[in-house]
Parts: sequence; structure tokens; C-alpha cells
Amino acid sequence: MGLFSGLEKMGMNNVSKDNLFSAGKKEAAPTAKADAAAPVEKKRNEMDYLIDKTHECPVCSTKFKNRGVKAGRVRMIGQDLDLRPRYEQLDQLKYGVLVCPNCGYAAVESFFKGIYDRQKKMVEESLPKPVTYKEPEGEYSYDDALMRYQLAVACCMAKQSKDSEKAYTCLRMAWLIRGKAETLDQSAADYQDQLKACREDEKEALTLAYEGFIGALKMEDFPIAGMDQATLNFLIAALAYELEKYDIAARMVSTVITNQAVSPRLKDKARDLKDTIAAKIKAQEEE
Repeated sequence: MGLFSGLEKMGMNNVSKDNLFSAGKKEAAPTAKADAAAPVEKKRNEMDYLIDKTHECPVCSTKFKNRGVKAGRVRMIGQDLDLRPRYEQLDQLKYGVLVCPNCGYAAVESFFKGIYDRQKKMVEESLPKPVTYKEPEGEYSYDDALMRYQLAVACCMAKQSKDSEKAYTCLRMAWLIRGKAETLDQSAADYQDQLKACREDEKEALTLAYEGFIGALKMEDFPIAGMDQATLNFLIAALAYELEKYDIAARMVSTVITNQAVSPRLKDKARDLKDTIAAKIKAQEEE
């Protein structure tokens, strides 16, 4: 179906994986895939955990409401290898992007207000008019949420965001697609086709996230997307593992293990990842 195919319906045809990062798709080593999580049961009362929150668009100054998760109402029950959070009551990632219904500006919530005057003009000139995005009624479906992430990526490109913002947005999109795959109806006749499409889109988004974080690691100061160097190094190692770049994954995870300032919790995760990488490399050598 294509990672950014939904934007074509809104008249936005200039967004693709090939022009997201200025560095292109060149392989650049920096100076896994976790076992599939158990499917998360869809909760019947998702709206009980949601609230319409008021925001002000930094581009057009319009005040608007977007659906969000009530503070303190959902409980995180774990993380995937690449730090994707999993929640008990609902998938909070579905509500992580803010979209202005007036001008169409969109961004992951933590980046929404961080826009300069010159970037506002670039966004205004890039988004199609009139805006065709409409806030969904009720809880967001995964497809509703994916459209919002696609808009956020389009706005990252329009305002020429740092690689870290683009990468973080793509990473969260990959996590979202993984969540969608876990909730597909396994009894559906086209389940395998839907699952395959989700896996392909997730891998595409993970690849973009990996490339963006590699660029950010070279060009940006810490914290990067809210992460310190050890956390980002671990994340890059996990993404490299998921993308079968085992040599890079092994090098990056070693920098975490040998860092004396790393927290015991992250160091334990890094040791587990190192063992997982070593087992995968050994299995390949024995084939």
C-alpha cells in the first residue's frame, strides 16, 4: 500500500522515502528485531481514556481540539526491543500527533510548538489549500492515526526539520504500524496480505528512522529527540538489528555496555541485545 500513499488523497504527491533525508540512502556506519509481541486485545471502552484537548497552532494561531489520552489513565506494561512502549488499555501512539484542522500543520506533540518563523512560511506555502483533513469522530482507528503521522512527516519535510525530528516521527510511525499488525483480524480472508503490507511499511519506516538517527548522531548536539547519547546508541543498535545490519548493531551496543555512566537498566537491555545479536550472527555462520 505504500508508507505515504494516504497523502496522495490530499493532493500531496511530493513525499516519499527517497527525499526525506538530504543524505539519501547511502549506508553510513555511526562513529533487532524483537520477537513479535503478543497481540494486544482491543479495548471496548477506549473513549473512557480519551479527552479533547485544546491547542493553539503555531503556524496560523487557530485554537483547535484534538483527541488525547487522559493523564495517568493508561499503564505501560512493557517495551519492545527498539523501545516501543506498550500500554494495557489502548495504544497511546495513536494519539501522539497534533493536526491543525485549519491550516493542516501537523507534528508529533513534543515537536509541535518548536517551529521558527521562516519554517511557518515554508509550511504555509507547502500544504495544499483548502485543507482536506477532518478530525475523526470517536476513537482513532490505526488508519486515522497513520494519516496523521503521514501529515507530520510531510510537515517535517516542508519546514526542513532536523534529521532527529524526521527520524523520531518515522520511528513512532513504525511502532504504530506494528500495533496495527498486532490487532488485525486473523480470521479475515486477506489477513496474510494485510500482515505482509504492514510488515513492509513498518520496515520502510524503521529504515527511515535508522537513516535519520545516523545523520542526527553526526550533526546534532545532545539531547537528540529527548535522548542522551547512550539511549540513542542503544536505539540505533536495536534498529540496526531489526534491519539485519548485525555488525553495526554489535558495535553500537558495545558502546552502551562499556559506558560507565549508563544506568543499570539500560545496560541490562544492552547486554540482552548483545546476546541476541551474537546468536543471530552464529546462526547465520552455521547455515
